[in-house]
Order: sequence, then C-alpha cells, then structure tokens
Amino acid sequence: MSEQQPVFSIEKIFLKDLSLEIPGAPQIFAERDAPQIDINLHTETREIDAGIYEVVVTATVTAKVKEDKTAFLVEVAQAGIFQIRNIPGQELEAVLGITCANILFPYLREAVSSVVSRGGFPPFFLSHLSFEALYQQRLQQQAGAAAAPQA
Repeated sequence: MSEQQPVFSIEKIFLKDLSLEIPGAPQIFAERDAPQIDINLHTETREIDAGIYEVVVTATVTAKVKEDKTAFLVEVAQAGIFQIRNIPGQELEAVLGITCANILFPYLREAVSSVVSRGGFPPFFLSHLSFEALYQQRLQQQAGAAAAPQA
C-alpha cells in the first residue's frame, strides 16, 4: 500500500477587506504628539472544499493622539486560498495557522503601510511576528480551557 505524498500549493492570494478611517481629519494633521499605536491581529481558517482552505489574517491598527483622539483606524483582511492534502489533523492545523499565515503576512504588512501613507500619515510598518509562537500560545490556552473544571 503506497502512502500518498503531502500536497501544498497556493491557489490565490487576495485582499479580502480594506478600511481606513480618519475621524478627526483634517484637524488631526495639525497634531504634533506621537500617536499611541494599538495592533490587534487574528487569523481565521475554513475549509471551502475538500482539501481547499481559505486563510484570512486580519490586522486592526488604531493610532490615538492624547488617548482620546483617533488619528486613524486601519483594518486589513489579507486572504489566501490554499490546496492542502494528505496532511494529518494536528499537522494540518499547524500548516494553516503558521505556514499559510506567514505567507500572507508580507502582503498584509504592505497593505497596511500603503493605506496609512495614502491617508497622509508618516510610513508605518508592522513588525514581523512569529505565527508559530501565536499558534503555540493558542494551543496552550485551549489546553488550559479544556483542563479547567466545568462549572
């Protein structure tokens, strides 16, 4: 009995959603204080057909001046469609959560940078992050939740 070889291919990479809000424009451009930046990042995966998966990495970046004035709010959802076959369950989750997210992140990073610049603000770059560390953290949280007694 022959074992089937694992299959991994990128079918499509696309920008699923893009939003820029500058609620205080044009007055916000007169502010000289450095903004406080808050970044929220998450990934979603779903099987859209047998062996075909959509992975979406979403970043929400909020810049506030003086803690109460929003300079800008950017939300980018970068997506990809991947063909992944003959990979066991736990390994499949890791491929979706780490490998696919790492492939999408440079596109997400460029989209955020581009839209912030086009909005009239100085260049902003998302720092590189470890999707492997985020994946391990999520596994630990799930294990902790499963071990917690049911109330």
